[in-house]
Amino acid sequence: MLINNRAIGKKEKPYIIAELSANHNGSLQRALESIEIMAQSGADAIKIQSYTADTMTIDCDKQDFLIHGGLWDGYKLYDLYDWAHTPFEWHETLFQKAKEVGVTLFSTPFDETAVDLLEELDTPAYKIASFEMTDLPLIKRVAQTGKPMIISTGMANQQEIEETVKTARENGCSELVLLHCISGYPSPVEQANLATIPKMEQDFDCLVGLSDHTLGTSVPVAAVALGACVIEKHVTLSREDKGPDSAFSLEPSELKQLSLDTQVVWQAIGTASYEQKPVEEASIKFRRSLYFVEDLKAGDKITASSIRRIRPGYGLTPKHYQELIGKEVNQDISIGTAVSWELIK
Repeated sequence: MLINNRAIGKKEKPYIIAELSANHNGSLQRALESIEIMAQSGADAIKIQSYTADTMTIDCDKQDFLIHGGLWDGYKLYDLYDWAHTPFEWHETLFQKAKEVGVTLFSTPFDETAVDLLEELDTPAYKIASFEMTDLPLIKRVAQTGKPMIISTGMANQQEIEETVKTARENGCSELVLLHCISGYPSPVEQANLATIPKMEQDFDCLVGLSDHTLGTSVPVAAVALGACVIEKHVTLSREDKGPDSAFSLEPSELKQLSLDTQVVWQAIGTASYEQKPVEEASIKFRRSLYFVEDLKAGDKITASSIRRIRPGYGLTPKHYQELIGKEVNQDISIGTAVSWELIK
């Protein structure tokens, strides 16, 4: 899979997506500064969200439209989205800024009008949010663009994921990544269930990553060890500045550490093999092996006191110890000589 000529896959270093989301706090200047700093902090891509309050919900005071519990307790849906949205009129400027600093930028559309906007801006890829994953008409519309799709699967059961993947593939999506996701803000570590990552890869025959809402970076680093090739984390310039998503967002220094740590873990995975590694070549001579620890004359028999299993490793391996007892040497031997078959009758 390619996004802006950057290959994504298990043979490539993890693809790190910094989710700007609402962390611009309503300021275009902060959004532009965030793009620059996220790029400097190791993000391969920066993701925004494309919606307005009116494309997300209606301005209604009924109980159905009020949030009860959690990070946004007491908010009316319309007011939350009005606070958190990234204005459509900012989008072109944000895309231009990303090009200037050499980082990929794409977005999560929440309805068809957002897809139309993003197509006009020639977005290189699309992200589908967990909450929109079951909006199959939206999945169909995005798939028909032919662009790579990254789909979060928070809250979804296996059947729902199957329906989404089927819809995407049947409508032209040939490059697909599913992101394991727990839709809690923040998510408890003990509910992360990272074991789902290899299962998801097997069940849906596609690349798999993690959209993570736990605090810190330990969980996404562990996800890479389990096969995640994409990591998405919310990022803010400073949690102290507050904002809709700041409580579960990384700061730039943490994003940089995440990028470094995930790359180290990816490098460490390597391939399953019992072959000796190049770095071990210098160490193998320090294995135990068999050495003569007494002077012997030609024709003398080897006894338990004349050979020992010691370091270094230039002699015969210790597994031959017992079969050598009682055999005769064919020449004079001095103490400290490595045992070899050439010295035995």
